[in-house]
Amino acid sequence: MQLGDCVLKPRKSSHSVFSVHLHLVFVTHYRRKVLTKEMIVRLGEMLEQVAKKLDCFILEFNGEPDHVHILLDLHPKNAISTVVACLKSSTARMLKKEFPQEVKKYYWGKVSFWSGSYYVASTGGATIEKLKEYIKNQEGGK
Repeated sequence: MQLGDCVLKPRKSSHSVFSVHLHLVFVTHYRRKVLTKEMIVRLGEMLEQVAKKLDCFILEFNGEPDHVHILLDLHPKNAISTVVACLKSSTARMLKKEFPQEVKKYYWGKVSFWSGSYYVASTGGATIEKLKEYIKNQEGGK
């Protein structure tokens, strides 16, 4: 499922030009298969809303009953851990509110919706080897 405007060109702020793309994976608590197709669609909308408030963009999103994958265009004013915390806490709260019956089948009391851990990897168009080669071949380089 593709969401939002695809921001693949570098973006600009007052003092920087940046292109920071991250692959994030969030897993449900205890890896319970709680996410329905309807919840995944709504979750994509929620993620877009929260990301926009952080000057970030969701480039791609999809999921399965026990985890979701997010391709995020990150604004460097944000710490990755802060963005992850905002995305997870906001969506957990909204999913519990909008899908109480589905969530209560798996979680009750103060059990969190998402696992405390997450996966993150930087992504880009060039491999590490290509970047090393490019930097090495700059004038004055080794």
